[in-house]
Formats: sequence, structure tokens, C-alpha cells
Amino acid sequence: MTASADPENRAAIQEFAVAYLRREQDLDLKAFGVQFDVYFLESSLYQSGKVEAAVERLQSNGYTYEDGGALWLKTTEFGDDKDRVMRKKDGGYTYFLPDVAYHLDKWERGFTTVINEQGADHHSTVTRVRAGLQALNAGIPQGWPDYVLHQMVMVTRSGQEVKISKRAGSYVTIRDLIDEVGRDATRFFLAARRVDSQLTFDIDLARSQTNENPVYYVQYAHARICSVLRKLSAEGVERGLNECVGDLSLLTLDEEKELANQLAKYPELIANSAAQREPHHLTHYLRELAGQFHTYYNAHKVLIEDTAVRDARVSLYLAVRQVIDNGLGLLGVSAPEEM
Repeated sequence: MTASADPENRAAIQEFAVAYLRREQDLDLKAFGVQFDVYFLESSLYQSGKVEAAVERLQSNGYTYEDGGALWLKTTEFGDDKDRVMRKKDGGYTYFLPDVAYHLDKWERGFTTVINEQGADHHSTVTRVRAGLQALNAGIPQGWPDYVLHQMVMVTRSGQEVKISKRAGSYVTIRDLIDEVGRDATRFFLAARRVDSQLTFDIDLARSQTNENPVYYVQYAHARICSVLRKLSAEGVERGLNECVGDLSLLTLDEEKELANQLAKYPELIANSAAQREPHHLTHYLRELAGQFHTYYNAHKVLIEDTAVRDARVSLYLAVRQVIDNGLGLLGVSAPEEM
């Protein structure tokens, strides 16, 4: 898209600016590995009349009143500490009203589960939006939608806070992090902490190829297993390299039992992480699993004369590889076969 080259044509300038920023956002999301199936601009809610329709519905339900030239919503009836201005004296709407209209639209499109990812500074939005949705009497359950509120992220290099954005100047964009450390490290690091705690994103650590770098440590475990399987194949061992066929009762070492127990925790961990909206449990789990595997790998060989024990250990290796691959896949992080 190109601009009209007319500095007085504000409509054309606005249209160009929105298109330019949307394209930039799409490129950043693509670099991060995220794609939205459906999106629309907030302005479309006004243009389609959905904001006005929501206001009329709230008024007809008896949850609004006028005071001081402004239109208020009775949010106190739904747990808020005070009522909130919905339409200002000048006729403009406050920021939470289009959110109410948007979520009504989403509910009517059949989304019974909705999780909003927002910054911690949007904390007050939660009660207001939910109150507005309840006041619509649209059959929306209390506590809908869910919210996950994130704390700020501080980026450091050599122990010092850095602001590396070429476009923004005063803050770091997701694209800046990806350009610095790659998609895998960016995704893993951002998922590796509780959303309600501040994250210090250490660029030096994220770029390092050491055991201190959690994403490298986990990926290396996967690559290490793949390397062992290739070596076994080169040695003429074919049995069990593609599926678990070994007698697992032969895995009697403490390290083997600990690995098996850790693998057994995976399904429940995934279910709980999803239910609690806390993916950081998965990153911690993968790092612990990788650590147990590296310890086991360094202490016990697979290519041994006892073929029955060998096959059992290969089966354990395959199980570890599968879980790491699954876990990294859920995080949107690659599982390389060579490093």
C-alpha cells in the first residue's frame, strides 16, 4: 500500500498508517510463530454499530444512569468498588465499553472459553468488562472471560538493562528479541516464568550454548538422543530404534527409575498447566527431565553386549525423546536432531 502524498488528506494518512502498522505486526507475529485466525480493528465495532447496540442494551436493562452529563454503568451491582463512566460528557466512550461490545460479539460467535492476555496495568479492566457483560443479560457466565495478566519484562546484557529497539527507541519489541537470540530462546524464556512475576531476560544467557541456558540444555538432550540412535544404527543395531520394544523390567538402576517416574508425570503436568494457565511448569519440567537424562547418559552406556538391557535402555531413550519433542512442540520451540 502507498500513501496519497497529500499531507492534508488525513483520512488517507490514517488508512496508510494503520495498514503499515498492521503489516509490521503481522511480520513480527510470523517471526514469533503466532498466527491469528480472525482479527478485526476496534474501529469496526463502531462502524458496524455494535458499540451503540451494546449501550442500548445496557440502558434497556436498567443498568445505566446519567450524572454530570456523562452516562454511567452500575458496575457496583457486579462487584466493582464504584460505578464507572461509560460515555463521557463529550460523547466519546471510555475504553472498557468497546471491550464489552467486542466480548459480546465473541460470545455470540460461540467462544465459551476465552483467555485474554494483557499487561498487569489492565487489572482494573477485568471487573469493569465482566460487569458490563453481566449487565447485558446475554447468558454469559460470571467470571467470563478469563484473564492472564503479565508483569513487565526487563532485558539485560552483561548485567545491565538494555533498550535495543531500533523502531521504538525506548523499549524492546518481540522482534528485537528474536533478532538477538532467535525464536526458540525467546519463546522458551518468555514461557519460563510465572506471569505474575517480573522476568529478567538475559540476552547473554539466551545466546549461550552452555548448560546454564535452559532451552539449549533441553534441546541438547533431544539432539543427544538422536545422535546415540544414529550411532547405534551405524553399528548395525536396528531393533528398537523406532519403537519401544525393550523389556522395561530390566531398567533397575535408580537413575532409570527416576527417569521413568519423571516421564509418568508428564500427562498430569500438561493437564494442570493448561487448567491453571501456567505454561512455566512445562519449561521447568523439561529442564528437570533433561538434567536427569544428561546425568544418566554420562553414567551409563547404551551400546553394551547385553542386548536385552541395551534394548530396554533404547526404549527409555525413545520415551525421553518423545516427551521432550512433545513438550517443546507445545511451547512452539524446535527439537533439533543435531546441535
